[in-house]
Parts: sequence; structure tokens; C-alpha cells
Amino acid sequence: MTATTTGRPEPEISFREVTQVFQVKGTDFTAVDGISLDIPNREFVTVVGPSGCGKSTLLNIAAGLVQPTGGQILVGGRPVSGPSPERGVIFQAYALFPWLTVRKNVEFGLKVAGVPAAVRRERARHFIDLVGLTDFADALPKTLSGGMKQRCAIARAYAVNPKVLLMDEPFGALDALTRVRMQDTLLEAWGKEQRTVMFVTHDVDEAVYLANRVVVMAARPGRIHRIVEVDLPYPRTEQIRLSPRFAELRNEVWHATYHQPQLDAEPA
Repeated sequence: MTATTTGRPEPEISFREVTQVFQVKGTDFTAVDGISLDIPNREFVTVVGPSGCGKSTLLNIAAGLVQPTGGQILVGGRPVSGPSPERGVIFQAYALFPWLTVRKNVEFGLKVAGVPAAVRRERARHFIDLVGLTDFADALPKTLSGGMKQRCAIARAYAVNPKVLLMDEPFGALDALTRVRMQDTLLEAWGKEQRTVMFVTHDVDEAVYLANRVVVMAARPGRIHRIVEVDLPYPRTEQIRLSPRFAELRNEVWHATYHQPQLDAEPA
């Protein structure tokens, strides 16, 4: 793995002066403005910030779902020009096919790619086991809880062997206890599979618990306000979540997120 002059590995995801301007009622709205950010291979980066700061726009640009109006996004050193199987995308909505079982949902991308039936069944089995759905492999989505549906979505994203995982508020619709369990499930899978992850969230605790680094964005226009290094060891545990150092980092990210000068200046 090649290292840069900063000591980090070469970036797997690289935003280079990325700007995105949308037309809103005939007026230009700058969603993100000149963002540069490198995410090294196998790093887990979370992105937080106030509403309207461009978090989801940035992720959609990385996914190839939106073409930036300025700058460039590279994944694996190659420009992103559209969606690709090398970038697994997971949204808050589960987006499972309701008529397919868990196994068939996980196999779907492999089938589209022409992977032989025996190979895709084995890969699906591996990732279904990885997210703890072995006993539900033949169940339909309507019989699953919200957390189980999201685990199925994670298994499906992993199955096509993407270089990176792009996750936009994937646990936002879950209850608090299920959300914590899903965080642990995701970290367990990431620890074993070691993909590069960009994870957008509104939850500061979630951002700190998951990440190597937390990118805090500011709004109007969307830009990077601060990057917080998370020096907590993996695997993350309940003891780490309750530790003084976690509280310090959580408070640092919270303050950077919700006490930005322009927010403090706005009327209540």
C-alpha cells in the first residue's frame, strides 16, 4: 500500500475542488463549494453537519448519481462519470425487492453481472452469515424488522465486491437500540472485509463511534468546517462508548457541528 507525504495511504476516494450548483426556482443554489478531501483505502470516514450543508450531495457525487458542476471526484484514481458496481451505495430506504427472498436480494447484483449460480449462491451465503441473517435467508422482506432489512441491504452491497461503500443515513429510520446494534454489525463486517467507507449521518454519537475521522461540514454554501481524528481503538465496544475519551470527542464534534459562527448568528 503506497503512502503519501502525510503518512496516509494513497486515497481511494478523492474530492478535488468539488462544487455543485443547483437551480432552485430560477436561482443558483450552491450545495457544496470547492470541497477537497482524500479518503484513504480501508478508512472509515463519517460526514456530519447541519441540514443543508451538502452531505448527501457530496455522497451522491461520489456515487456517480450527480455530476458536479466544478472540480473532480476520483475513486481508485479514476474519474467518476456515473454509477458503478465498484461503489456500493446504501440509503436510509432499504430498496429491497419485496418479491425476492433475502438470499435472492443479495444475489441480485451478482446475477446481473453474469456470475454463475453456484458462485453467487456461495457469495450470498457468506455475506448473509456475516450480517447475522443465516436463519432468514429464505424469508421475504415483509417478514423482516427494519434492522434486518438494512442488514440485508448491507450484505447485498458487499456481495458485488465494491471497492468502497457509500452510506447515506442508513440507520436513520431505526429505533435507538436497533441503531446501536446495526452500528456494531457494520463495524464487524468492515473489520473483516476492510472496504473504504464514507458514511453520512446527522447523529454525532454515531459519527464518532464508527469512524477513523469525522468530517464536519458547514452550510450555505456547503464546505468542510473541520476534520476530527478519532483516536479510539477498534474493535469499538460499549466500554469505549462510555469512556471519557469518547465523551471528549463527541463534545468536540458536537461543538464543531452545532456551534458554527454562521449558525450562532442566525435568529432563533
